[in-house]
Amino acid sequence: MYEVTIRKSFSAAHLLREIGGKCEELHGHNFIVEVSAAADALNDEGLLIDFRLLKRWTDEILDGLDHKYLNELECFKGMNPSSERIARFLYERIGEKARQAKVPLTRVTVWESENARVSYSL
Repeated sequence: MYEVTIRKSFSAAHLLREIGGKCEELHGHNFIVEVSAAADALNDEGLLIDFRLLKRWTDEILDGLDHKYLNELECFKGMNPSSERIARFLYERIGEKARQAKVPLTRVTVWESENARVSYSL
């Protein structure tokens, strides 16, 4: 099995309601995002996927989150924009592009700090 992973980042603010503690106050993170695809076979060029393509898809989605107040975005309306929900959102949006290109997206990992991360996969 081959696995390709790219890493990108974005900065955003949010607050998490009804969880207790400091996270209920407005705060921000420099999020790191890892996007992984995997397959048993390579294409005719000897690649699972061109890194540039996976990076471009990720950048297109992250552009809508970068330097934003996540609680005000339509995609997180009425819910806490937690790292878990960010990971799922990214997986679903990047996954749409990956499916069209017949590339199996396997996991999205979101780091909200250097020692705290969450992954989403099917």
